[in-house]
Amino acid sequence: MASLFDINLNRLVVFVAVVETGSITGAAKRLGLAKTMVSTHIQKLEVEIGSNLLVRTTRRLHLTEAGTQFYQACQKILQDTEAAIAMASSNTQQVRGKLRVSASVDFGASVVAPLAAKLTKMHPELRIEIISSDHRVDMVAEGIDVAIRIGRLADSSHKATLIAQFEEWVVATPEFFSDRLPQRPKDLEQYPFVALSVLPNLLNWNFVRDENVSESVRFNASIISNTSIAVKAAVLVNAGFMIQPDFLVAEEIAAGKLIRVVPEWNLSSGGIYAVFPASVQRSHKVSVFISALKKLYTEK
Repeated sequence: MASLFDINLNRLVVFVAVVETGSITGAAKRLGLAKTMVSTHIQKLEVEIGSNLLVRTTRRLHLTEAGTQFYQACQKILQDTEAAIAMASSNTQQVRGKLRVSASVDFGASVVAPLAAKLTKMHPELRIEIISSDHRVDMVAEGIDVAIRIGRLADSSHKATLIAQFEEWVVATPEFFSDRLPQRPKDLEQYPFVALSVLPNLLNWNFVRDENVSESVRFNASIISNTSIAVKAAVLVNAGFMIQPDFLVAEEIAAGKLIRVVPEWNLSSGGIYAVFPASVQRSHKVSVFISALKKLYTEK
C-alpha cells in the first residue's frame, strides 16, 4: 500500500482537472501546463498509488472503478484544502493568487476589465484572468472562480449573488428617427431592428405601460449578431434600433450618440449576478471581487 509520503499531492490537482475537463488537453488548458507534463503527472500518480485510474480511448478518458473512488476522495481533499487556505487568507486580509472571471464580451470590456485593473493595483499578489464570451461556459470544466450572468438567472446547481438590477431600453441614434419618433412599441414594427442572436426570443417583446396596459410586438430584424458589440456598432451607423441593458448604452446616451425610444413603455427588468460553484467554498478573493463589483453599482 502506498504511503502518503510516496505521493506528490500536487498530482491530485492535475488528476481532478483531467476528470472534470474530460481530457489531457482540457486539463492542460485549465492549469496552464504542457500536455506532456499533464500526461506525465497522471502516469506517475498511477505508479505512486499502484493502481490504474483512467482508461484511455481514442476519443476520451474514462475512470476505472478505482479511479472513480479516488476522484471522489480527491474532490473532498482539494475542497477542504481550498477552504483552509481561504480561511487563512481571510484572517490575514491578504488577497492573492489567480482569479478566473467569466463575463459577456461587453460586460467584460466595460466593467470587469477596469475593475480588475483597480483590484490588481490594490492587491499586487492578485492575478485576474478574464474569460469573455457571450455564450455560457461550463464553470467547473473551465475552472472559473466566478461568472457574471446578465438577465434572468436560470436554475442551476451554482450559488448566485445579486449585484444590481437593470432595465432594457429601446435605443437608436437621433438621426435614425429624425422625421418622427415612434409613440408606442407597435410603431417600431415598421423599422429595421438590430437583434442579438443569443437571446431566447430575440424578435418577440412585451411592453408594459402604467402597470395595466401591455403591448406585444414582433420586430423585423435587418441585422442579427451574436455579440452586443456588433449590434451597437451597427446601430451607431443608423442600421436600425436595438434593445440593450441600460448599463451598456448609458455612456452613449449621456454623450448624445443614442436616444431612448418609447421611454414610457417598460420591458421586464433583469439582474446582474455573480455566480460561483456550489461545491466550492467562496474564497476570499472571490468575496473581495464581488464586494468591489457591488460597490461599483451602489456608487452610481
